Amino acid sequence: MKITLLGTGNPAPSLKRMGPGYLVSIAGDVIVFDHGPGSHHRLLETGTKATDVTHAFFSHLHYDHFIDFPRLLLTRWDHGAARIPELKVYGPTPIRGLVEKLIGPEGVFGPDIEARTKWDASLHVYRARGGQEPRRRPAPEVKELGREDVVETDRWRVRVAEVPHAQPYLTCLALRLDADSGSMVYTGDTGPSKALEKLAQGCDVLIHMCAHLSGSVDNPATRAGTSGHLEAARTAAAAGARCLVASHIYNQFDRPGVRERVIAEMARVYDGVIVFGEDLMQLSASPEKPGIFL
Repeated sequence: MKITLLGTGNPAPSLKRMGPGYLVSIAGDVIVFDHGPGSHHRLLETGTKATDVTHAFFSHLHYDHFIDFPRLLLTRWDHGAARIPELKVYGPTPIRGLVEKLIGPEGVFGPDIEARTKWDASLHVYRARGGQEPRRRPAPEVKELGREDVVETDRWRVRVAEVPHAQPYLTCLALRLDADSGSMVYTGDTGPSKALEKLAQGCDVLIHMCAHLSGSVDNPATRAGTSGHLEAARTAAAAGARCLVASHIYNQFDRPGVRERVIAEMARVYDGVIVFGEDLMQLSASPEKPGIFL
């Protein structure tokens, strides 16, 4: 199981950190977890094409976790030329309705898709890519997930827990991927959560939101629905995770000296491997050497 951090940032525009996005290559499948602003550019930098992606999982529908999804979906459909299986998409309610509003006949990209399926110049390109007419509209397989749902193939399994973030406005999920080659938990955006600790028990890699310096936030809703560096460390310790990857990072952590102090404070709470995430970092989920750079 190879994990690539496509985007380790947050909603603030940045040239250093793209929006949240993670790529997992496992047993012939290529899976993205969230696809925030700039994640698709990072995907291309790894040498991965949209047509390589087989599955997409979304933790929640804040725009900074989802905005590059239309690019992935439409590029994959356009360049796949009906020669690859439809993309399998998973996420919380109302992801099915959102996809319909993107690509349905009355959706945002409805006129674009209409032109590409009927205008002969577009059909000429489609035929050159190996497609055969009539050209069908994109039809991803979309499944809405809730707490304790499971998605399973004969090679891997994803389990779900609901975590506290922006409820009741958005349902927010943590996702656990298990395979023979290791296990990864992606928290999405979350505050402290017993459900997350249970989901992450014994995992090899825990990718955890690290949005602020613990103790620096006085807003109750922010403290309940997001995590600072010590909250991430405490969750990793409670779960017995072998490697903690800090992500969804804000710019205060990138100041000289701050990261070193933060990692030292986290290490006093959690004695596993600590990785401070960077875009395009590649990690292993091997139980023997979790987090070792590939």
